[in-house]
Amino acid sequence: MKAALVVDTEKVEIQDVPEPELKDDDVLIKVKVAGVCGSDLHLFKGTHAFRKPPAVLGHEVAGDVVKVGSKVTKFKEGDRVTVLPQVGCGECEFCKQDLVNLCLNKKVPGTPNWIGTFVEYFNAPEETVFKLEDSVTYEIGSLTEPLAVAVHALARASMKSRDCVVILGTGTIGMLCVVAAREMGFKKIITTDTAPFNREMSLRQGAIVSYDPLKDDVEGNVKKLTDGRGADLTLVCAGAPNILDQASACTRRRGEIGLVAMITKPIPFYCYSTVFNEQTVYGAMTYETCDFVKAAEMVNGGVDLSAFVTQRLPLDQTQEALDILNQKKEDVIKVVVTF
Repeated sequence: MKAALVVDTEKVEIQDVPEPELKDDDVLIKVKVAGVCGSDLHLFKGTHAFRKPPAVLGHEVAGDVVKVGSKVTKFKEGDRVTVLPQVGCGECEFCKQDLVNLCLNKKVPGTPNWIGTFVEYFNAPEETVFKLEDSVTYEIGSLTEPLAVAVHALARASMKSRDCVVILGTGTIGMLCVVAAREMGFKKIITTDTAPFNREMSLRQGAIVSYDPLKDDVEGNVKKLTDGRGADLTLVCAGAPNILDQASACTRRRGEIGLVAMITKPIPFYCYSTVFNEQTVYGAMTYETCDFVKAAEMVNGGVDLSAFVTQRLPLDQTQEALDILNQKKEDVIKVVVTF
Protein backbone atom coordinates (compact mmCIF):
# COMPACT_ATOMS: atom_id res chain seq x y z
CA MET A 1 0.00 0.00 0.00
CA LYS A 2 1.03 3.64 -0.43
CA ALA A 3 2.28 5.67 2.54
CA ALA A 4 3.68 9.17 3.08
CA LEU A 5 6.89 9.23 5.11
CA VAL A 6 9.16 11.99 6.31
CA VAL A 7 12.55 10.68 5.21
CA ASP A 8 14.67 13.72 6.07
CA THR A 9 14.26 17.30 7.28
CA GLU A 10 11.41 18.87 5.26
CA LYS A 11 11.40 15.99 2.79
CA VAL A 12 8.43 13.66 2.22
CA GLU A 13 8.36 10.58 0.01
CA ILE A 14 5.49 8.35 -1.08
CA GLN A 15 6.60 4.75 -0.64
CA ASP A 16 5.15 1.26 -0.85
CA VAL A 17 4.91 -0.32 2.59
CA PRO A 18 3.33 -3.58 3.80
CA GLU A 19 -0.32 -3.48 4.75
CA PRO A 20 -0.57 -3.74 8.58
CA GLU A 21 -1.15 -7.16 10.07
CA LEU A 22 -4.53 -7.51 11.73
CA LYS A 23 -4.50 -8.75 15.34
CA ASP A 24 -7.50 -10.51 16.89
CA ASP A 25 -8.69 -7.31 18.59
CA ASP A 26 -7.83 -4.97 15.67
CA VAL A 27 -10.01 -3.12 13.21
CA LEU A 28 -8.63 -2.46 9.72
CA ILE A 29 -9.66 0.92 8.31
CA LYS A 30 -9.57 2.10 4.72
CA VAL A 31 -8.45 5.68 5.22
CA LYS A 32 -10.57 8.39 3.61
CA VAL A 33 -9.12 11.51 5.26
CA ALA A 34 -6.01 12.12 7.39
CA GLY A 35 -5.34 15.49 9.00
CA VAL A 36 -2.00 17.29 9.11
CA CYS A 37 -1.22 18.17 12.73
CA GLY A 38 1.24 20.63 14.22
CA SER A 39 3.14 17.65 15.64
CA ASP A 40 3.49 16.32 12.07
CA LEU A 41 5.08 19.67 11.26
CA HIS A 42 7.55 19.16 14.12
CA LEU A 43 8.47 15.76 12.64
CA PHE A 44 8.77 17.40 9.21
CA LYS A 45 11.10 20.10 10.58
CA GLY A 46 13.12 17.69 12.73
CA THR A 47 12.09 19.20 16.08
CA HIS A 48 9.69 16.53 17.37
CA ALA A 49 10.55 15.26 20.85
CA PHE A 50 10.57 11.55 19.94
CA ARG A 51 9.37 10.97 16.36
CA LYS A 52 12.34 11.02 14.01
CA PRO A 53 12.72 10.27 10.27
CA PRO A 54 12.04 7.99 8.63
CA ALA A 55 8.48 7.89 9.94
CA VAL A 56 5.01 7.66 8.49
CA LEU A 57 3.06 10.86 9.09
CA GLY A 58 -0.26 11.30 10.79
CA HIS A 59 -2.51 10.36 13.68
CA GLU A 60 -5.78 12.10 12.76
CA VAL A 61 -7.97 9.81 10.68
CA ALA A 62 -11.43 8.95 9.43
CA GLY A 63 -12.41 6.08 7.17
CA ASP A 64 -14.34 2.86 6.64
CA VAL A 65 -13.94 -0.45 8.41
CA VAL A 66 -12.96 -3.10 5.86
CA LYS A 67 -12.00 -5.98 8.14
CA VAL A 68 -12.16 -6.91 11.83
CA GLY A 69 -10.21 -9.32 14.00
CA SER A 70 -11.76 -12.47 15.42
CA LYS A 71 -12.33 -10.93 18.87
CA VAL A 72 -13.88 -7.66 17.66
CA THR A 73 -17.56 -7.31 18.60
CA LYS A 74 -18.43 -3.62 18.29
CA PHE A 75 -17.61 -3.00 14.63
CA LYS A 76 -18.34 -4.51 11.26
CA GLU A 77 -17.35 -3.98 7.66
CA GLY A 78 -18.71 -0.70 6.34
CA ASP A 79 -18.78 1.20 9.65
CA ARG A 80 -17.57 4.80 9.38
CA VAL A 81 -15.05 5.48 12.14
CA THR A 82 -12.32 7.61 13.65
CA VAL A 83 -9.57 6.60 16.09
CA LEU A 84 -8.24 7.69 19.47
CA PRO A 85 -4.53 7.37 18.59
CA GLN A 86 -2.89 6.34 21.84
CA VAL A 87 -2.71 3.03 23.67
CA GLY A 88 -1.27 2.84 27.18
CA CYS A 89 0.81 0.06 28.67
CA GLY A 90 -2.03 -0.74 31.07
CA GLU A 91 0.33 -1.29 33.99
CA CYS A 92 1.71 2.08 35.09
CA GLU A 93 0.20 4.39 37.71
CA PHE A 94 -1.19 6.68 35.02
CA CYS A 95 -2.90 3.96 32.98
CA LYS A 96 -4.55 2.74 36.17
CA GLN A 97 -6.04 6.25 36.55
CA ASP A 98 -7.10 6.27 32.86
CA LEU A 99 -4.45 8.92 32.18
CA VAL A 100 -3.13 7.15 29.10
CA ASN A 101 -1.85 10.49 27.78
CA LEU A 102 0.78 10.45 30.55
CA CYS A 103 1.88 6.84 30.08
CA LEU A 104 5.61 6.79 29.35
CA ASN A 105 5.27 3.56 27.38
CA LYS A 106 2.17 4.37 25.36
CA LYS A 107 1.87 3.37 21.72
CA VAL A 108 1.13 6.12 19.20
CA PRO A 109 0.98 6.22 15.39
CA GLY A 110 4.06 7.05 13.37
CA THR A 111 6.40 5.07 15.61
CA PRO A 112 7.96 1.61 15.18
CA ASN A 113 5.06 -0.02 17.09
CA TRP A 114 2.20 1.57 15.16
CA ILE A 115 2.08 2.90 11.60
CA GLY A 116 0.98 6.49 10.96
CA THR A 117 -2.33 7.41 9.34
CA PHE A 118 -0.98 8.73 6.02
CA VAL A 119 -1.56 5.28 4.56
CA GLU A 120 -4.20 3.54 2.50
CA TYR A 121 -5.01 1.10 5.33
CA PHE A 122 -4.64 1.78 9.06
CA ASN A 123 -5.11 -0.72 11.88
CA ALA A 124 -6.32 0.17 15.37
CA PRO A 125 -7.29 -1.76 18.51
CA GLU A 126 -11.07 -1.99 18.92
CA GLU A 127 -10.95 -0.03 22.18
CA THR A 128 -9.60 3.03 20.34
CA VAL A 129 -12.15 3.07 17.51
CA PHE A 130 -15.22 5.34 17.55
CA LYS A 131 -18.17 5.27 15.19
CA LEU A 132 -19.14 8.31 13.14
CA GLU A 133 -22.75 9.11 12.37
CA ASP A 134 -23.71 8.93 8.70
CA SER A 135 -24.36 12.70 8.78
CA VAL A 136 -20.72 13.41 9.72
CA THR A 137 -18.32 13.89 6.82
CA TYR A 138 -14.96 12.15 6.87
CA GLU A 139 -13.27 15.56 7.05
CA ILE A 140 -15.13 16.57 10.20
CA GLY A 141 -14.68 13.05 11.57
CA SER A 142 -10.91 13.42 11.26
CA LEU A 143 -11.13 16.59 13.40
CA THR A 144 -12.38 14.60 16.40
CA GLU A 145 -8.80 14.06 17.57
CA PRO A 146 -7.66 17.71 17.58
CA LEU A 147 -11.03 18.72 19.07
CA ALA A 148 -10.26 16.31 21.94
CA VAL A 149 -7.01 18.23 22.53
CA ALA A 150 -9.02 21.43 22.90
CA VAL A 151 -11.59 19.79 25.17
CA HIS A 152 -8.79 18.50 27.41
CA ALA A 153 -7.07 21.91 27.51
CA LEU A 154 -10.21 23.47 28.95
CA ALA A 155 -11.16 20.51 31.13
CA ARG A 156 -7.78 20.72 32.88
CA ALA A 157 -8.73 24.09 34.37
CA SER A 158 -10.13 23.90 37.90
CA MET A 159 -11.74 27.35 38.18
CA LYS A 160 -15.52 27.50 38.48
CA SER A 161 -15.97 30.93 36.90
CA ARG A 162 -16.57 30.92 33.15
CA ASP A 163 -16.81 34.64 32.57
CA CYS A 164 -13.76 35.10 30.33
CA VAL A 165 -11.18 32.99 28.53
CA VAL A 166 -8.29 34.34 26.45
CA ILE A 167 -6.87 32.12 23.72
CA LEU A 168 -3.43 33.23 22.54
CA GLY A 169 -2.95 31.89 18.99
CA THR A 170 -5.73 30.56 16.80
CA GLY A 171 -4.19 27.94 14.60
CA THR A 172 -6.04 24.62 14.45
CA ILE A 173 -5.89 23.87 18.18
CA GLY A 174 -6.50 27.46 19.25
CA MET A 175 -9.51 27.65 16.93
CA LEU A 176 -10.90 24.39 18.29
CA CYS A 177 -10.38 25.80 21.80
CA VAL A 178 -12.74 28.60 20.74
CA VAL A 179 -15.32 25.95 19.82
CA ALA A 180 -14.78 24.02 23.06
CA ALA A 181 -14.98 27.20 25.18
CA ARG A 182 -18.17 28.22 23.38
CA GLU A 183 -19.73 24.81 23.96
CA MET A 184 -18.64 24.87 27.63
CA GLY A 185 -20.43 28.16 28.23
CA PHE A 186 -17.71 30.80 28.51
CA LYS A 187 -19.39 34.21 28.27
CA LYS A 188 -16.44 36.13 26.81
CA ILE A 189 -13.96 34.51 24.45
CA ILE A 190 -11.02 36.72 23.45
CA THR A 191 -8.47 35.55 20.88
CA THR A 192 -5.23 36.69 19.30
CA ASP A 193 -3.40 35.86 16.10
CA THR A 194 -1.04 37.60 13.70
CA ALA A 195 -3.05 36.38 10.66
CA PRO A 196 -6.19 38.39 9.77
CA PHE A 197 -7.84 35.25 8.35
CA ASN A 198 -7.49 33.43 11.67
CA ARG A 199 -8.76 36.40 13.66
CA GLU A 200 -11.82 36.72 11.45
CA MET A 201 -12.47 32.98 11.67
CA SER A 202 -12.38 33.05 15.48
CA LEU A 203 -14.95 35.84 15.49
CA ARG A 204 -17.26 33.72 13.35
CA GLN A 205 -16.82 30.86 15.81
CA GLY A 206 -17.82 32.81 18.90
CA ALA A 207 -14.99 35.13 19.99
CA ILE A 208 -16.23 38.59 20.98
CA VAL A 209 -13.02 40.23 19.81
CA SER A 210 -9.68 39.17 18.30
CA TYR A 211 -6.42 41.08 18.50
CA ASP A 212 -3.19 41.23 16.52
CA PRO A 213 -0.46 40.77 19.17
CA LEU A 214 2.04 42.63 16.99
CA LYS A 215 -0.11 45.76 16.82
CA ASP A 216 -2.66 45.76 19.63
CA ASP A 217 -2.35 46.20 23.38
CA VAL A 218 -3.68 42.74 24.17
CA GLU A 219 -3.21 42.88 27.92
CA GLY A 220 -4.71 46.39 28.21
CA ASN A 221 -7.72 45.49 26.13
CA VAL A 222 -8.35 42.30 28.11
CA LYS A 223 -8.34 44.30 31.32
CA LYS A 224 -10.82 46.81 29.84
CA LEU A 225 -13.18 44.03 28.78
CA THR A 226 -13.06 42.43 32.23
CA ASP A 227 -13.44 45.57 34.37
CA GLY A 228 -9.75 45.49 35.26
CA ARG A 229 -9.75 41.93 36.61
CA GLY A 230 -8.27 39.92 33.74
CA ALA A 231 -9.37 36.59 32.32
CA ASP A 232 -10.33 33.60 34.45
CA LEU A 233 -8.35 31.37 32.10
CA THR A 234 -5.71 32.03 29.44
CA LEU A 235 -4.70 29.29 27.01
CA VAL A 236 -1.29 29.46 25.32
CA CYS A 237 -1.77 27.98 21.84
CA ALA A 238 1.23 29.55 20.11
CA GLY A 239 4.96 29.86 20.77
CA ALA A 240 5.96 33.53 20.46
CA PRO A 241 8.93 34.51 22.65
CA ASN A 242 6.86 36.82 24.89
CA ILE A 243 3.73 34.69 25.08
CA LEU A 244 4.11 33.42 28.65
CA ASP A 245 4.52 36.94 29.99
CA GLN A 246 1.53 38.00 27.92
CA ALA A 247 -0.54 35.14 29.29
CA SER A 248 0.24 36.12 32.87
CA ALA A 249 -0.55 39.77 32.18
CA CYS A 250 -3.95 38.80 30.72
CA THR A 251 -4.93 36.57 33.64
CA ARG A 252 -6.66 37.67 36.83
CA ARG A 253 -5.41 37.10 40.35
CA ARG A 254 -5.92 33.43 41.26
CA GLY A 255 -6.65 32.77 37.59
CA GLU A 256 -5.23 29.92 35.52
CA ILE A 257 -2.88 29.63 32.56
CA GLY A 258 -3.00 26.52 30.39
CA LEU A 259 -0.01 25.63 28.24
CA VAL A 260 -1.25 23.82 25.14
CA ALA A 261 1.27 24.65 22.40
CA MET A 262 4.21 22.30 21.84
CA ILE A 263 6.95 24.89 22.40
CA THR A 264 10.22 23.13 21.71
CA LYS A 265 12.65 26.02 22.18
CA PRO A 266 13.46 27.90 25.41
CA ILE A 267 11.57 31.18 25.78
CA PRO A 268 11.91 33.80 28.55
CA PHE A 269 9.35 34.02 31.34
CA TYR A 270 9.17 36.72 34.02
CA CYS A 271 7.52 34.59 36.68
CA TYR A 272 7.19 37.31 39.35
CA SER A 273 3.81 38.27 37.91
CA THR A 274 2.61 34.69 38.36
CA VAL A 275 3.81 34.61 41.97
CA PHE A 276 2.49 38.10 42.80
CA ASN A 277 -0.98 37.24 41.45
CA GLU A 278 -1.03 33.63 42.71
CA GLN A 279 -1.80 32.30 39.26
CA THR A 280 -1.85 28.59 38.51
CA VAL A 281 0.00 27.26 35.45
CA TYR A 282 -0.81 23.82 34.04
CA GLY A 283 0.16 21.79 31.02
CA ALA A 284 -2.28 19.96 28.74
CA MET A 285 -0.89 16.89 27.00
CA THR A 286 -3.17 15.45 24.29
CA TYR A 287 -6.28 14.17 26.12
CA GLU A 288 -7.79 11.63 28.44
CA THR A 289 -10.18 9.04 27.07
CA CYS A 290 -13.12 10.97 28.52
CA ASP A 291 -12.08 14.04 26.53
CA PHE A 292 -12.04 12.04 23.30
CA VAL A 293 -15.47 10.64 24.16
CA LYS A 294 -16.73 14.20 24.67
CA ALA A 295 -15.23 15.35 21.37
CA ALA A 296 -16.80 12.40 19.54
CA GLU A 297 -20.17 13.26 21.09
CA MET A 298 -19.80 16.86 19.92
CA VAL A 299 -18.91 15.77 16.39
CA ASN A 300 -21.71 13.20 16.18
CA GLY A 301 -24.05 15.74 17.76
CA GLY A 302 -23.62 18.11 14.84
CA VAL A 303 -21.02 20.69 15.89
CA ASP A 304 -20.01 22.35 12.61
CA LEU A 305 -16.25 22.30 12.02
CA SER A 306 -16.40 22.38 8.23
CA ALA A 307 -15.01 25.92 7.95
CA PHE A 308 -11.74 24.82 9.55
CA VAL A 309 -10.71 22.57 6.65
CA THR A 310 -9.00 25.09 4.40
CA GLN A 311 -6.88 22.84 2.16
CA ARG A 312 -7.45 19.37 0.72
CA LEU A 313 -4.68 17.53 -1.10
CA PRO A 314 -4.27 13.94 -2.30
CA LEU A 315 -1.72 11.60 -0.69
CA ASP A 316 0.84 12.11 -3.45
CA GLN A 317 0.91 15.86 -2.62
CA THR A 318 1.72 15.38 1.07
CA GLN A 319 4.98 17.33 0.62
CA GLU A 320 2.98 20.35 -0.52
CA ALA A 321 0.52 19.89 2.35
CA LEU A 322 3.37 20.16 4.87
CA ASP A 323 4.90 23.08 2.98
CA ILE A 324 1.62 25.00 3.14
CA LEU A 325 1.46 24.62 6.90
CA ASN A 326 5.17 25.24 7.38
CA GLN A 327 5.51 28.30 5.19
CA LYS A 328 2.00 29.73 5.71
CA LYS A 329 1.94 30.37 1.96
CA GLU A 330 -1.82 30.90 2.09
CA ASP A 331 -4.63 31.27 4.60
CA VAL A 332 -4.68 28.03 6.52
CA ILE A 333 -6.35 26.45 9.55
CA LYS A 334 -6.41 22.72 8.82
CA VAL A 335 -4.85 20.85 5.91
CA VAL A 336 -6.16 17.37 5.21
CA VAL A 337 -4.88 14.62 2.95
CA THR A 338 -7.56 12.73 1.04
CA PHE A 339 -7.59 9.19 -0.31
